[in-house]
Amino acid sequence: MEGSVSNLEICNLAYTGKFDQLKSCILSDRSLAEKTDQDHRTALHWACSAGHAQIVQFLLDLGVEVDIKDDASWTPLHIAASAGREEIVRYLIGKGAQLNSVNQNGCTPLHYASSKDQYEIALLLLENGADPNATDKLKSTPLHRASAKGNYRLIQLLLKQSASTNIQDSEGNTPLHLACDEERAEAAKLLVEHGASIYIENNEEKTPLQLAKGGLANILKRIVEG
Repeated sequence: MEGSVSNLEICNLAYTGKFDQLKSCILSDRSLAEKTDQDHRTALHWACSAGHAQIVQFLLDLGVEVDIKDDASWTPLHIAASAGREEIVRYLIGKGAQLNSVNQNGCTPLHYASSKDQYEIALLLLENGADPNATDKLKSTPLHRASAKGNYRLIQLLLKQSASTNIQDSEGNTPLHLACDEERAEAAKLLVEHGASIYIENNEEKTPLQLAKGGLANILKRIVEG
């Protein structure tokens, strides 16, 4: 199949949104619904990637495995959250998808929603039990991800859901280190207002205060001193 994403026709049909063809194929051979391709992806993975909610709903109603992992241990929920497919995330959660499932990098779907500023998806995940303090293989939390990108509303949301401000990643950086280093001034101020320490040292013995550029260091000190 020209321009195909998969070595399986059923997966290409799912990705290109050809619902009627896909439905006809699966109703004639039910095993196609969960057949895996060269990336160990199913039609569900590809429909989630491309955002074809009707196909996702059809497959889920057939009872396909909702948490099946591809060769990089991404579940359909990882893919939908990362791609910004809110309606599909809702379907997957409704079918019992594991919210804190981790891929080969140790990331949960919330890590991707946080780094890509998918506010509504992050809200859905958190309201249904996603762990705001889950750490990946680099010990980064969703708050690290959102802070590095300066995703202000998402930072607010994570803090409201009890995300810890002072967890250190594998390089010793807190979310505040990352916000300061990336010159995310508004994010940095918000973190400090919610208890982020300006004095924790990372592995290079640098504090967030030392990484803050311009007048940000003085602003953060004033917030701490009240």
